[in-house]
Amino acid sequence: MRKVKGILWLTIILAVCAGLVWQHQTAHSSSRYIQSSTPTLFFHGWGSSAHAERHMVNAIRHAGVTNDVIQANVSKNGEVTLSGHLPRHAINPIVMVNYADNKNSDYHQDGRYALDVIRTLQSTYHFKKVNLVGHSMGNMAVCFYLLNNAGKAGLPRLNKQVAIAGHFDGIKGRDLPSALTVDAQTGRPNKMSPAYQQLVGLRDTYPQQAKVLNIYGDIGDHSDGAVTNDSSRTMRYLVADRASSYQEKKINGRNAQHSKLHSNGEVDQVLIDFLWSK
Repeated sequence: MRKVKGILWLTIILAVCAGLVWQHQTAHSSSRYIQSSTPTLFFHGWGSSAHAERHMVNAIRHAGVTNDVIQANVSKNGEVTLSGHLPRHAINPIVMVNYADNKNSDYHQDGRYALDVIRTLQSTYHFKKVNLVGHSMGNMAVCFYLLNNAGKAGLPRLNKQVAIAGHFDGIKGRDLPSALTVDAQTGRPNKMSPAYQQLVGLRDTYPQQAKVLNIYGDIGDHSDGAVTNDSSRTMRYLVADRASSYQEKKINGRNAQHSKLHSNGEVDQVLIDFLWSK
């Protein structure tokens, strides 16, 4: 009997301690990070999946930014299935987007998939603003979504955009213009890939209230191994004259390689600070 009572009291004490720790962590998080209902959507790269977003999401959770995470699975015909549920008063909720058609290089189609996700989420949760984060080709999905839908009635306003390893003016071995150079002040490239020529339309339509962070990697050769820094930096020319703010962050070293940027601790911290720090 004494043993049972001892176990009961130990359970109560541990529960109380856990509650106190949770309250402390919550208070610390609310003093450090904004407490917003705006969701942040993560878009993965070519041939990838929501698994590539998990490191960043786990880092965000560990930092105390949010505990509210769901996944949006997009079929090849654009049907969106939500896995998980966000509570009514979710704080800084995250949506990990997963494309079944993950090797589609038709950027307009990738943008339509993004539209399908946003419409589904909005019909379910009725949010007014959104943050969009892309890695590699995920940035093209985001940018072509914005190119074709920015300012349309009934869609949420873009709050913040984060580009990671963006190949806006081409990727090595595919559509990168030869001898590409970029104006350091404006970001204007001397040559434009076919996709970039279309994205130039963002210069007239990009949401003026949005803040933008452009993260790219340099493994020592002015590229992340797949995307040149110049191609990434051409984002400036597309959005900087209209966006509320635009900033760039170069990540250096071997962990700045293209496919490692989404699991890089420095990227995690820069991302968290930009999206949620007070």
